[in-house]
Amino acid sequence: MSGNNTAHGRSVSSKLLAVLDCFDIAHPALTLTEVAARSGLPLSTARRLIAELVEWGGLQRLPDRRYRVGLRLWRLGSLAPQQRLLSEAAVPIMQDLCEATQENVQLAVLDDGEALCIEKISAPRAVPTATQVGGRLPLHATGVGKVLLAFSPVDLVRSTVERGLSPLTRNTITQPGRLTSALALVREQGVAFSLEEMTLGAVSVAAPVRDGAGRLSAAIGIVTRSHARLDHLAPAVRTAALSISRRHSTA
Repeated sequence: MSGNNTAHGRSVSSKLLAVLDCFDIAHPALTLTEVAARSGLPLSTARRLIAELVEWGGLQRLPDRRYRVGLRLWRLGSLAPQQRLLSEAAVPIMQDLCEATQENVQLAVLDDGEALCIEKISAPRAVPTATQVGGRLPLHATGVGKVLLAFSPVDLVRSTVERGLSPLTRNTITQPGRLTSALALVREQGVAFSLEEMTLGAVSVAAPVRDGAGRLSAAIGIVTRSHARLDHLAPAVRTAALSISRRHSTA
């Protein structure tokens, strides 16, 4: 990114947020130069804002002169009631599901047009996955993503299609018509499948988690090896989703 042009006319708060927004699961630690480039801020501005964030506790300076998110931001984030209550309701059931299936279990919520993984529990011999807590998944190519798409307003499907259905593997659904049909099937069956659509060799099945008013809160899914019988795992995922929904609605 180019710093000087994009920084012109921006408020101090927007610049500060741009610095914080540079950090994600793929970039947990960044140098000053990298922050300036990713935020579109001049180096001097980025240096000043980083210094203020370090002093406040929002960022931490590492021995190698890189920066990462500080404990003060983590403490603030942990206060978000929706995610905290959802996680408290979900984790015990996710642990049971992981123990019963010996597979990866993920909980994802909708965030800015993507599926954001907020909890993950993995069995020792489960298929390796790149997804971590805080990681983002495409809506059109994953089980949890399809659940979030299927049970959200149609505007989300439209905007997802407009952004483009990127092919991640040869099996990814890239045609809007096929995606529409797949989402209709998800709504009919109450579960979504991803058949090597994000990663070759890995498949997934997911179901919706709802709040006390019946509104979509999240999606819980299992990620496993491509030879696994998803039709055998689907009832367990659906049951786990219903259990979390009951716990979440009374929290």
